[in-house]
Amino acid sequence: MQILTTPQELAAQCRAWHKAGDDIALVPTMGYYHAGHEDLMAHGRTLGKRLVVSLFVNPTQFGPDEDLAAYPRDAERDAAIAASHGADVLFMPEPGSMYAPDHATWVEVPDLAKGLCGQSRPIHFRGVCTVVLKLFMLSAADVAVFGQKDWQQQAILRRMARDLNLPMRIETRPTVREADGLALSSRNVYLTPEERAQAPEIRRGLLHAQKLAQEGETSASLLREAVLRRWADLLPLGRLDYLSIVHPESLAPLDKIDGPALMACAVRMGKARLIDNIILR
Repeated sequence: MQILTTPQELAAQCRAWHKAGDDIALVPTMGYYHAGHEDLMAHGRTLGKRLVVSLFVNPTQFGPDEDLAAYPRDAERDAAIAASHGADVLFMPEPGSMYAPDHATWVEVPDLAKGLCGQSRPIHFRGVCTVVLKLFMLSAADVAVFGQKDWQQQAILRRMARDLNLPMRIETRPTVREADGLALSSRNVYLTPEERAQAPEIRRGLLHAQKLAQEGETSASLLREAVLRRWADLLPLGRLDYLSIVHPESLAPLDKIDGPALMACAVRMGKARLIDNIILR
């Protein structure tokens, strides 16, 4: 596995692979790998002759009061994991090589970014779209792999790819979870033992709403209230960021469940902000 640190090196290597007839799969990450990242890499390995994994804690998707400086990092361990999953390249750039001091160009999908996580993280998806488009262009990837836990992110990136006629395919992998249902996240290390014990109730609340919807409940407000009541009893350490029911593709809020519907949430527990989602119908 090569470790490349500049955009120019990555672009040159990927051009050489394409010239040789090799297709390329891309797995963009911010590192501190867990089994969810490993699943993305393993799937990416099956999709192309070459596998590029990027490891970049992208500063432009963090707000001024967020955890950029504290975000967990272990580059040496991550490199070993990427190599063990067959990565041909681990791309680890410094922020200065990805963003000039006077960087002024942004990519946005404002309609899809204004709700859900965008309510409390207004610049987040602008940073995500911009850095992912950079990675798409540098790697000229044929396919890119993302996780379903970040549902809003992958919906926005799909719309970006469609609207800009980007030639790569985007694949989404199911959320990888702990045995008790908690979605894996690099930020789970922030949880105290007490918070970690309650955190699986996030998923159980969503499953409760799914069961009610499948039994015939169609009112989004009643489904939301049922989850909030459960969380009030079983998730007292959680502070709600949002709990919303939206269309899975347009992310438009739904009042009535009469077709495809996604329930998505963000819950703050101590230093951690945990997101999850579930298809209701």
